[in-house]
Amino acid sequence: MSALNPYRPGLFISLEGIDGAGKSTQLQTVVDVLRAANRQVMLTREPGGTEIGEKIRELLLHETMRPATEALLMFAARQEHVLRVIEPALLGGTDVVCDRFTAATLAYQGGGKGIPTERLEALARWVHPGLCPDCIILIDVPPEVAAQRLEQTRQRDRFEQESVDFFARVRANYLQQAASSPEKWRVIDGTQTPEAVQKTITGYLNKVLQEFDSK
Repeated sequence: MSALNPYRPGLFISLEGIDGAGKSTQLQTVVDVLRAANRQVMLTREPGGTEIGEKIRELLLHETMRPATEALLMFAARQEHVLRVIEPALLGGTDVVCDRFTAATLAYQGGGKGIPTERLEALARWVHPGLCPDCIILIDVPPEVAAQRLEQTRQRDRFEQESVDFFARVRANYLQQAASSPEKWRVIDGTQTPEAVQKTITGYLNKVLQEFDSK
C-alpha cells in the first residue's frame, strides 16, 4: 500500500512549475527512477489524459475565456481523468506520474487569475475527494528566467503568452503551497543545469521509495 495513502497500492506523483521552468524535460526522469525500482508506471498529463480531457485541453490552451470558465473546465477534465485513468491505475498497483494536478489550478487560476482559493478547494473536494499526490515536485524558476526560455518556443499557447507579472503570482502561490505542506512538496531549483535537476530529483525519489518500502 502507498506509504502516504494506505487505501491504494500505487504511488501518485505530480510535477509542477510555471511555464518555462523545465518541468517537461524532467518527467521522464521521474518515470525512469520508478521503473529502475521495478515499479509499474503510467505517465499522464493535465489538462488531458482522456479523450474528453484532451479536447478540453485544446479549448483551454487556445480559446479566450473567463477565469471562472477556465477553472471549471480544468475540473471537468480532471473528473474524467481521475475516474477513468488515475484512480484505476493507483488501485491496480501502478504508479501515476502526472504533469500537473490540482496544485496547478490553485496556482494558475487562483494565484494567477484571482479565483478565491476556497472555491477551487471546494471543487477539488467534489471532483477527487480524498485523492491527492503522495509527493509533489516543484521545479522553481524566477519568471524572468522562464520568459527567456519561452522566447525560444516557436508557437506559444495562451498560458505561455501570459505576462511576467502573471507568472510571478503563479510562482508565489506554488511556493506558498509548498511551504504549507513541506512533508509532501519538494522544491527544486530549476535554474540549475538539466543534469543537476535530474540528479536532485533522482535522490529525492529514491528516498521516497525507501520510505514506501519501509511501511
